[in-house]
Parts: sequence; C-alpha cells; structure tokens
Amino acid sequence: MYYFTGMTKIKYRFDIHSLTYEKVGFSWKKIALKLLSSLAIGIVFAGVIVFIAFTYFDSPKEKIQKREIQWMTYQYDILNKKLGQVQTVLGDIQKRDDNIYRMIFEAEPIADEIRKAGFGGVDRYKELEGFENSKLIVESTKKLDQISKQLYVQSKSFDDVVKMAKNKEVMLACIPAIQPISGKDLMHEPSGFGMRTHPIYKTLKFHAGMDFTANIGTKIYATGDGVIVTAEYVSGYGNHVVINHGYGYETLYGHMVKIVARVGQKIKRGELIGYVGNTGLSAGPHVHYEVHKNGNPINPVNFYYNDLTPAEYKQMIEASSHPSQSFD
Repeated sequence: MYYFTGMTKIKYRFDIHSLTYEKVGFSWKKIALKLLSSLAIGIVFAGVIVFIAFTYFDSPKEKIQKREIQWMTYQYDILNKKLGQVQTVLGDIQKRDDNIYRMIFEAEPIADEIRKAGFGGVDRYKELEGFENSKLIVESTKKLDQISKQLYVQSKSFDDVVKMAKNKEVMLACIPAIQPISGKDLMHEPSGFGMRTHPIYKTLKFHAGMDFTANIGTKIYATGDGVIVTAEYVSGYGNHVVINHGYGYETLYGHMVKIVARVGQKIKRGELIGYVGNTGLSAGPHVHYEVHKNGNPINPVNFYYNDLTPAEYKQMIEASSHPSQSFD
C-alpha cells in the first residue's frame, strides 16, 4: 500500500511484516519505460487509425481526383459518340464523291483500302496504355487518327474533282460523241454491238463495235478530240485508224479504202481521217467502229448524243439491238 505526503508527492510503502512505513525511492528508469510504453501504444493505435482512414476513406485530394477522372471518362464517352457521328457524315461524303462527283467526270472511285487505310506500327499507342481508362483513350485516339487520314484522302479527292471540273470542257470535247459517218450517207441501219452472225464464217461471234454501211469513198470523221496512235493496214481491220482520246477512251475505225490521218497527229472531233472502203476481212463497203474504255470494248450506241435527236437515238438503239449479221 502506498501513501503520498502533501504536495511533495513522496511515496511511502507499508511493510506488513514490520508494520512500518518505508519511503519508496525515485526511479527515472521506470518513468522512462512507462513513457515509452505509452508512446508505443499511441503509435500503434494511431497507425491503425491511419490505415483504416487511408484504406476505407478518401482524402479530400483523392475525392477531387476521382471526380476529375469521372468527368474525363464522361467527356471521352461524349467524344466517342461525336467521332462516330463524324465518321457517318464522312462516309456519306465519300459515297457521294465516288458515285456522283467522280462518276460525272469519268474518274475511277477511290478504293476502300486507300480510304480506310490505318496507321502502322504496333507501338503507336503504347504510351497511352497502362492506365485505368487506357482502352477508352486508345480507341478514341485511333478513331481520331482514322478520321484525320480519311479527311486527308477526301481533301485530295476534292482537289482532283476541282481540276476535273476545270478541264470538263476539254474532256467533253475528247469523249466520243458523234457517228463516224454522217447519217445522210448511211445506206441502212448500222449493225449493232454484241453477238452477231459472222458474214464469212456464218457463226455467232462477239462483235466489238458497230458497222456503218456506206458507199466506198464516203468520208469518215473522228468522233472526239485526240491523237492518232495507229494508221495502218492489218489483215482483219484492213486500213484502220485508232485515236487515243485520253481519259481512258480510244476509238477504232476499220476497213477504210484510204487513210488521210497520220500517227502522232492531233485531231479534232468532226475532222476527216479517211474514207469508207472494203479492205481487210469485210463483206461489203462499211466502216467498223469501236469505242474502248480502259482497254475494254463498250457499246458505241451510247456515244452519239451530240449527233442524234432523242427520236433518232431511240430508233438507233432499237435497230442495233436486233440480232443481225455483221459486215466483218
């Protein structure tokens, strides 16, 4: 049992054996141990509180950062939707460019592999990976890059269309647009394009052009502006001329009795190039006329819009579409 005396706080211990009070000695070591044990308990308790606080509760700074991340994610979602809308509008522009604008000017559509070509390199977006919202950020960046590439291609395409529009007058003058001989000189309706009975072999054979029958010596005219690339005799076409009109077009005129054009000569639509004859593999005086686009024969009946009235054009289509015998 301990007792204290007044304000001095001196401790005494009662000895039950001697039935006397003994003064307790003062020990700094015990005091230090008690302080250290109290401090250790406090530190442990504080550590537990801090751990719980940081594990289950956000600091004010973390709360601000989380709100910012949520806002950023929301903005990226909106951005992705807007990019999708831009891609839809751009796709519509691309279709109109291929199917309307470029078609008007006889230009080939731009291939999908060129329009939709991606950006190479597997590490292009590596620096955007490793974050909580990496997938969203990478997808948005990829969409933006793809749209940028497509816009560049479309811009170059419109540059081409503008150039073609400026050269439209030249192009229209080059494209075949009249008959190779005057309608008043025709002896009867021309033989048409397609499967026809060969006049010599008497078998069905593909006829790659149209035959315009007329008297020997009838004038033959260039059907569009261009350059003479062939003016010679061959066994099949006889004396024949080939004109390169540019823009993928060529025309051929066969079985002439006489050629007046020369290779390398620049020619204008309606200019004389030769005279109707019966040379080569031919069953009678006529001019065999072909139109080629990018190396392939196409029906010449579609290229007389500068030379025929609507009624005459309709009549020619009907006449040329009937199965008949060709003259070569």
